[in-house]
Amino acid sequence: MRRLVPILALAAAAVPAFAQSPDGAFADPAHFRVRDGGALYRDICQGCHMPDAKGAVGAGRYPALAANSRLAAAGYPLAIVINGQKGMPGFARALSDAQIAAVVNYVRSHFGNAYTDAVSEADVKAQR
Repeated sequence: MRRLVPILALAAAAVPAFAQSPDGAFADPAHFRVRDGGALYRDICQGCHMPDAKGAVGAGRYPALAANSRLAAAGYPLAIVINGQKGMPGFARALSDAQIAAVVNYVRSHFGNAYTDAVSEADVKAQR
């Protein structure tokens, strides 16, 4: 156990903390800035859910977001983006309310989805 403690300390030091500025954007320019939902999807989501949002199966299972009837209830994708589910991490600490609303609205209105009841920043704040 003594040998494990220094290793854990080094690992913790190597992982940057979620330093946010007052507007919710990351203070470090290497992290996410407030952007539109499409840019956030491309930067964060498409790595697993694929550029066409049709999902993938391989080392893990990444559900399709394209033409997904589960996205009809806005609270469902909102809760998953905030809290995570199974292998997907939650993004509550990594994204602002505006960013979460933007990416959820983007996915719900693209890729064969046409859900028009938009999620607001207030909705995100209420779910946190």
